[in-house]
Amino acid sequence: MHNYTLSQIAELLSAELDGDGALEISTIATLANARSGHIAFLANKKYRSQLAETQASAVILSAADAEYYQGNKLIVANPYVCYAKLAQLLDTTPRSASQGIHPTAVIHPDATVANTAAIAANAVIEAGAVIGDNAQIGANCFIGENTKIGNGTKLWANVSVYHDVEIGSDCLFQSSSVIGSDGFGYANDKGQWIKIPQLGRVIIGDKVEIGAGTTVDRGAIDDTIIHSNVIIDNQCQIAHNVEIGSGTAIAGCTVVAGSTTIGKNCQIAGLVGINGHIDICDGVILTGMSMVTKAISEPGVYSSGLPHSSNKEWRRNIAHLRNLPEMKVRLKALETLTKSLNVDN
Repeated sequence: MHNYTLSQIAELLSAELDGDGALEISTIATLANARSGHIAFLANKKYRSQLAETQASAVILSAADAEYYQGNKLIVANPYVCYAKLAQLLDTTPRSASQGIHPTAVIHPDATVANTAAIAANAVIEAGAVIGDNAQIGANCFIGENTKIGNGTKLWANVSVYHDVEIGSDCLFQSSSVIGSDGFGYANDKGQWIKIPQLGRVIIGDKVEIGAGTTVDRGAIDDTIIHSNVIIDNQCQIAHNVEIGSGTAIAGCTVVAGSTTIGKNCQIAGLVGINGHIDICDGVILTGMSMVTKAISEPGVYSSGLPHSSNKEWRRNIAHLRNLPEMKVRLKALETLTKSLNVDN
């Protein structure tokens, strides 16, 4: 692990240094758990009280919080963004594949693997596949026929990428993600399901991150498209012919049904369900457990998930919900009566 002086870190973050620039920093920690040689950060004022007790050697914070801490500090406009940049510098995550090609990897002679790419044990790369410079293909990965993996893209162990998929540069795929599996396409003939071959591809841009266990289905005829700088969390389902605009973030366990288009710079929380064949415009925020059943044409925050309550309160509310049809009839009758009384007066 390489240590950095506080002056070096300040230069990297374009931060204002207040303290000992020669101090060496070995890692990042939380305010509560930091020790000597650690740097912490304050990005949420609700943790401001921890500044007085932290054992960190230095703290990254905003100008508004600087007065509450008397130790070594780096003053920045956005502490959370600076934490992210510093975490990249101090990152100790290993490679998913060592340099070179492991002797147990199975690579078809018609595949093209860059000299600087790394292929781990038991990976399988099929005919016509192209693996770019400095790509890392983890253990037990499968790369299908005619699939292209861009420069610097990293696949952790057990990632499956089907045939005819195109993946850009500097992407990251966590373990057990599946890219290019068949979309859920069937026709019903008198009770018998007739499978529709999924003939489209998956096209993924640059700097896309896909979480563990997430599945991105190939298109039925046209392609499933994920544009650059999209991040998708674990256990998500992206169905066939979905298109996701650049800069959009999707949290865990969200499901997007087929042929839906999601715009740029959207934020979709966890456990959201999005119906198929609808369009969601740029700049939409969907809070957790929302169910989206129709198109959204205006940017903003949308919600539909109900917050929890006590079991007793929930049962009472459900009982009222069951009576809504009767209550509607009674309310309509009352409105009619009120109107007639007003007319008579």
